Order: sequence, then C-alpha cells, then structure tokens
Amino acid sequence: MKAAVFTGVGTFEIQERPIPEIGPEDALVKVAACGVCGTDVHIYHGDPASAPVKPPVVLGHEFSGIVEKIGSRVTRIHPGDPVTVDPNIYCGQCEYCRAGRKQLCENLFAIGVNRDGGFAEYCAVPESQCFQLERGTDLLYGAMTEPLACCIHGMDRLPLRSGETVCIIGGGAIGLMMLQLARLKGAATIIVSEPAAGRRAVAEQLGADFTINPIEEKVGEKVRDLTRSQGADIVIECAGNPTAVRQSLEAAGPGASVLLFSVPMPGSELGLSLEAVYQKELTILGSRINPDTHSRAAALINRGLIRLDPIITHRYPIEKMDEAVRMQMSQESLKVVVGNEICR
Repeated sequence: MKAAVFTGVGTFEIQERPIPEIGPEDALVKVAACGVCGTDVHIYHGDPASAPVKPPVVLGHEFSGIVEKIGSRVTRIHPGDPVTVDPNIYCGQCEYCRAGRKQLCENLFAIGVNRDGGFAEYCAVPESQCFQLERGTDLLYGAMTEPLACCIHGMDRLPLRSGETVCIIGGGAIGLMMLQLARLKGAATIIVSEPAAGRRAVAEQLGADFTINPIEEKVGEKVRDLTRSQGADIVIECAGNPTAVRQSLEAAGPGASVLLFSVPMPGSELGLSLEAVYQKELTILGSRINPDTHSRAAALINRGLIRLDPIITHRYPIEKMDEAVRMQMSQESLKVVVGNEICR
C-alpha cells in the first residue's frame, strides 16, 4: 500500500508498505479520506503536538473509510461497514481518566500521532475507536467527524442559551463548524470576524448574520455597534494567535463567556487586561480534544445537519502530501483532505 510517512521535520516520504496486520480486537480500515489538521502542521514544523511524535510514523488522525477485515474478537462492526475513527485513546487509569476527565489523560495516545494513521491506503484501528457511518453518508464528510467532535466538546463547555449573541473570531474550518453548532443550539445572532474575504463569504453562506473584517474594523467596537452596545454573550476564539484572543475579550459583553478553542503556537503568551475580566465578570474557558463526543458528531453528519461541502476546499492524493500540508497553511484553503479514493 502507499503511505505518506513523516520521517522528520518538514519531510514526508511516499513509501510502499505492507498492509497492516490486525490484532484480535482490531479492524483493518481501507482509508477513503483523511483531513489535514493544524496538529499535523505543527508536527510537520517540529512544534510540540498533543502527544510525543517519534518518526518515522504515518500521520493523519481525521479519517474515515470502509472496514476491510476484522479481528476474531470484534463483534460490533463488520467488513463493508463505513466508519469514522476517533483517534484518541486514553489510559483509563490516571487520576484524570478515573475522575471522568479523560481529555486531560496523562498517557494520551493517538492514532495518526503516536502510531500509524490515515495518510495511507489502509490503517489498523481498535474496534473501540470505530464509529459507524450510515451507508450513503459521504466518506469525505466522514473525515470531518473528529474535528466536529472537538467543536462539540468546546460548545458543551459554554453556557449558550437560546436567543443569545455569539461572536466567532476566525472563519476557518473550525470557526465555520462552530457557527453551525451555535445555530443548532439556538443562537439568535452570530457574528464572524475573519480577515479573508473568501472565508467571510462562506460564513455568510452558512448563516452568519454579520461578518467583520478585522483588518479594516475594530472588532470590539463593531460587535458593540451590532448589539446595541451590549457586546456578545458568547465569544469563541478559533484563530490561534494573541491578537485574536485580545479581540475576543474586547468583543465580549458583561457576563460573557469566552472560549479559547484554537491550538496556539507553542510559546504564545498574552498580556491580559485583568481590569476587563473583572469589570465585565468574564468567564474564560479552554477546550481540549473530544471526550465522548465522536458519536454525536457522527450523528450530525449522518443526518446532514452540518454543512461540510463549502468547508472542504481541496483534495489531494497521498502522493502529494507535502503540497496538501502547504495548502492547509494557506489562506486559500479552508479544509484540505487527503486520500486516493476521493481523487479518483
């Protein structure tokens, strides 16, 4: 089989490898599509990821495919089943796992990070990590289940009530999924701040009530103009830089909750206005991966409740892995997906 093997900083090698062997509790998944994530970009550049990476390894943790073969103890899935994969495997024994906070697991292990993942034609996956997609669900959309599951966890952390105003800072793939989740939870007004005109257009297409160009307008002032000086009830930061975080705090109204969702560059710091936090009585939250939300994400995708067609902008075969990563870093793309099946 073909595999894009990460061999070190800035390097993928396209290799011919044997199809993986599976254990008694595993399934062999023929990969249809695998998304390029910001974590993959961090790893590609040698930045710390959510878990240690030891090359050579096949990256790719956002993927879907068809079950090709199952181990002797597998009972829940069968050959021919379309599945999406939750890559995050928890130890179940550390203090956080035992306290029901597995997203903070001290021994987190991830398919496509610590062991071979979806940037290949086949992947061996524990049955526990496979979630069925309905037959007829586009496997290209199935590859978006993992990032959507992470968004659901972030949304679960917020006290969003029907009728409130949500401001999303950053109109990339994550911001556009957050937009749709906020609407499903009853947000009355959704504002998206995004410097790229093309991304603002997609945000409007997906239901944003207002968009802001933060290059030309002051985000906090514009949000107050749009909300009768009140500011947003909920702010979701999806851009991953200190400027976006400052804009999030400025857009927040009194009593607001601010979710810092994005994965920042290592070493990123912010001079926080403690007075603003105090005067507005802000709640600032973080969010990490997708504990027990993968099945809910799959359900939304199976039912077509999240529009993904405008978000998936580029497709590449495995042989063009380097080009796919570079495109994911570009403002030209929203979501880049890799897979030979989707490029035929």
